Amino acid sequence: MELHQLLVIVAILGMSSSFVTASDPSPLQDFCVAVNNPVDGLFVNGKFCKNPNMVNADDFFFYGLQNPGSTSNPLGSKVTLVTVDQLAGLNTLGISIARIDFAPYGLNPPHTHPRASEILLVLEGTLYVGFVASNQNNNTLFTKVLNKGDVFVFPEGMIHFQLNVGKTDAIAFVGLSSQNPGVITIANAVFGSKPPISIDVLTKAFQVDKDVIQYLQSQFWYDNN
Repeated sequence: MELHQLLVIVAILGMSSSFVTASDPSPLQDFCVAVNNPVDGLFVNGKFCKNPNMVNADDFFFYGLQNPGSTSNPLGSKVTLVTVDQLAGLNTLGISIARIDFAPYGLNPPHTHPRASEILLVLEGTLYVGFVASNQNNNTLFTKVLNKGDVFVFPEGMIHFQLNVGKTDAIAFVGLSSQNPGVITIANAVFGSKPPISIDVLTKAFQVDKDVIQYLQSQFWYDNN
């Protein structure tokens, strides 16, 4: 990865930090490296804190975002997340990052982050992106075609998507305003829940025949995260 691309990624994280006060609570100490074993730990902001005397530089380090994710899947995209689950030093800091790789015409399908706003930067390719506002704002769709170097923001909780509309691979990096933003892929949640949502509920909600709902529930809903 070229130096200027790395600098841009750092800038994304810097910009995402501006969202922090609207999402995760502020930390109460210098750092709180997450541990799964609570022995000698302190429970703060969702993860146990590692004993500060045991913390080292590797707790704040992640290697791998220079590597493309595999897009050989039905969606033609792959999201490589770096949250507190991958980088323990993010605990209580209110930020995370992800790389998204797209095959030509690959899609990161409609989804939402329940705990984070998102800022996206296109490193390569051309993406058609957008989000849908809440019922309060008439479910207005906001879209834009982004090229290399363009930036777009998705407000917290809004359903959003990214589609590669180019004939070549595309790469984007995103900053998220939570150490654990969460992701709900709409189709997977509605038609692939376990156990499944009642057909009576879905036929009424979507105003379609039961055969349509049964067909959709029978599909394999791929998770690109």
